[in-house]
Amino acid sequence: MAINVIIIDDSAVVRQVISQILNDSTEINVYAVANDPIFAYTKMLKQWPDVIILDIEMPRMDGITFLKKIMAERPTPVIICSSLAEKGAKLSLQALAAGAFDIITKPQMGLKGFLEGVAKDIKNVVKAAAKTKVYRNTSDTDTQQKTLQTEKVEQQKNDVVKNDTDLAAIALTTDRVVAIGSSTGGTIALEKILTKLPRTSPGIVIVQHMPEKFTKAFADRLNSLCELDIFEASSGDRVIPGRVLIAPGGKHLQVKRSGAQYIAIVSEGPAVNRHCPSVDVLFKSLAKSAKQNSTGILLTGMGNDGAQGLLAMKQSGSKTIAQNESSSVVFGMPKEAIKLGAADRIVDLSDIAALVV
Repeated sequence: MAINVIIIDDSAVVRQVISQILNDSTEINVYAVANDPIFAYTKMLKQWPDVIILDIEMPRMDGITFLKKIMAERPTPVIICSSLAEKGAKLSLQALAAGAFDIITKPQMGLKGFLEGVAKDIKNVVKAAAKTKVYRNTSDTDTQQKTLQTEKVEQQKNDVVKNDTDLAAIALTTDRVVAIGSSTGGTIALEKILTKLPRTSPGIVIVQHMPEKFTKAFADRLNSLCELDIFEASSGDRVIPGRVLIAPGGKHLQVKRSGAQYIAIVSEGPAVNRHCPSVDVLFKSLAKSAKQNSTGILLTGMGNDGAQGLLAMKQSGSKTIAQNESSSVVFGMPKEAIKLGAADRIVDLSDIAALVV
């Protein structure tokens, strides 16, 4: 049977173009569209969708409020259709934290051409969303965020300076670097891992498939939730204990050794495995620079980015871990790595934080 989809967006262009893209597939049926959540809900009560495509900023009711209502009453895969603007990025991350499956990004200009250009990706996201199990979101991240923000706001910058000049910490950096790669479902997976880690954790570098602007907002959000210092990476940043560096959207992240230190290198370059940043680029850099001093972890996501890189890390002497199928939102990237024999261990998401420590 076809996947029944409803599109909720106040832009007539978005509704029209995404409908055309999805209806072009025999596996997907856009059975309804609506310009706001209240109007959409009346249609949904008559026929409940398999997947919802939802804008955030709309009249009468915003998308995040509607998303929380859906997740509380009848959990359903929701794909957020969001602006690439900075405000859109922050709101989209709130939506992911509230239980959204993934994000379709849209620019403020040239919208129709952009959506048509990523037609295959949109179809793949809808198909993946339809296969997932969605549960009621019971986490109280807002309360946790406020508490940790209060504790960190005064001390954070001083801690960062201290870390940069702490020779003991720099020496430890040569012992262990943890690299994590993720895509669809990765934002929540990373939050679950990083919120469990103490400040004494080894230096961590991350590639999460995200567009420009989203990674800065994502890093800021995680920084407010975690004991660790979490930033969008810049070239020259040291990889040291207690610090997490996230690859900027649209740029590759590599790690190179400089004496007793590991240094982040951020650079522009062509997409690898259709992604920039690419997990393979990060993992392969650690296979060269860190070898047995590094651990590679490949999390949930569509496609095969990171599989070859994880294999390179294993062959260089690194420890390698892949998330198991039962805890993955999309068992694509980990599955491809496992097929290559790249993973030393295949573990549940709930066990990964302990392995990092």
